[in-house]
Amino acid sequence: MKKIAVFADVQNIYYTTRQAYQKQFNYRKLWQKISAQGEIVCAYAYAIDRGDNQQQKFQEMLRYLGFEVRLKPFIQRSDGSAKGDWDVGITIDVMELAAEVDTVILLTGDGDFAILLDKVNSKFGVTTEAYGVPKLSAKALIDACTEFHPIETDLLIG
Repeated sequence: MKKIAVFADVQNIYYTTRQAYQKQFNYRKLWQKISAQGEIVCAYAYAIDRGDNQQQKFQEMLRYLGFEVRLKPFIQRSDGSAKGDWDVGITIDVMELAAEVDTVILLTGDGDFAILLDKVNSKFGVTTEAYGVPKLSAKALIDACTEFHPIETDLLIG
């Protein structure tokens, strides 16, 4: 059975599905789809912790599905801008786990991850897949992965 590792850039998926479809991503449907392809040996969901009740319920749902939720605090800078992305953390986890699995699945449209997918594919020989909103996913990311899965209405709530 194929061993699969899943890495979800929660903020990227939330904002791109909201912008493109005005709907939320359905992690339950995604989990069912991926688990039909093999054994999910690890799944991480990377999010920013704002401490609100709605967000905590969402994080509990992710845990119930089987994700390990990794949180960073929301940082509001004095100039009004905000900081909080997981790019380095996701990259470290992918590099550490890629040798142990057959497939690395990344949920993001962020083109910064293209070089990561190229690297783990060439170094470890893993299949790399990405899920992203087609019109909001970087061409570099789409080109770098073995298979790109467009997030469309079948993976949305409502």
